[in-house]
Amino acid sequence: MNLSKCSRYCLVVVVAGALAACQAVPTSASNIVSWKLDNLQSVDGHAPVIQGAPKSVNDTSGKALLFNGSSDGLIFPMVPIAGMKAFTIEVLFFPQSGGLPEQRFVHAEDEAMNRLTMETRLFPTGQWAFDTFLLSGASRLSIYNATKLHPADHWYWVALRYDGATMTSFINGVKEGEGPVVFPAMKENGKISIGVRQNLVGWFKGLIREARFTPEALPDSALQRVP
Repeated sequence: MNLSKCSRYCLVVVVAGALAACQAVPTSASNIVSWKLDNLQSVDGHAPVIQGAPKSVNDTSGKALLFNGSSDGLIFPMVPIAGMKAFTIEVLFFPQSGGLPEQRFVHAEDEAMNRLTMETRLFPTGQWAFDTFLLSGASRLSIYNATKLHPADHWYWVALRYDGATMTSFINGVKEGEGPVVFPAMKENGKISIGVRQNLVGWFKGLIREARFTPEALPDSALQRVP
C-alpha cells in the first residue's frame, strides 16, 4: 500500500471506529499517566528518538500515529512504570493486516535488564494473537495462546496487568490469560519503545492512539475497552 492510499485508508477506519474506540471507562485511579500519541515532537513532555517516519493521522475525533511495519518507531529514554511494584499498562491500537508475523509494539527495559513487552502474532488469515512478556533474571513469563485469535484492521484496547505476583493479559477488558512471575519494580534508568523492539526488529504495522500507565493492578471492571 503506498503512502497516499494508506493515509486515506487510515482516515476511513479511524472515522468508522474512533468514536467507539475513544470511549474511556472511568476508573478510580487518580494517578494514571496517559500518553496521547498524536504527534512526534513530545509525548507527555518526553521527546522521542524517531525511527523512520511515523505519521500523525488526524480525523474529527482525534489523532493517532501510523507505523508502517518496516522502519517506523519511537524510543523514549525513560521507563514510565519505574518504581511501581504493581501496575497496569493499557494501549489503544489498530493492528493492520499485512504486517510481520511478530510485532512488538511496546518494549520497556531498564539498566538491570528487567524487561516488559507487548506484541502481536499475526497470521496469514489476517488474525492476530496477543503476547505479553515479563523478564527479571531467571524469572520470566510469556502469556500467548495461538487459539485466541482476533481480526486485524479493528481498534482494540489491550492491557498487561501485574499485581506484584501475577501477570494477566486482556483484550477489551476480557482476560486472555494469567500466570505467576517475579518482577521487581523497574529502575529509573532505561528505555521504552513504541512500535518496535529496542534492537530495531519486530516492527509494528498499524495505528496507536494512546498508552496508559497506572501504578496499581486495576480491577477487570476498570479496564478500557472498545464496545
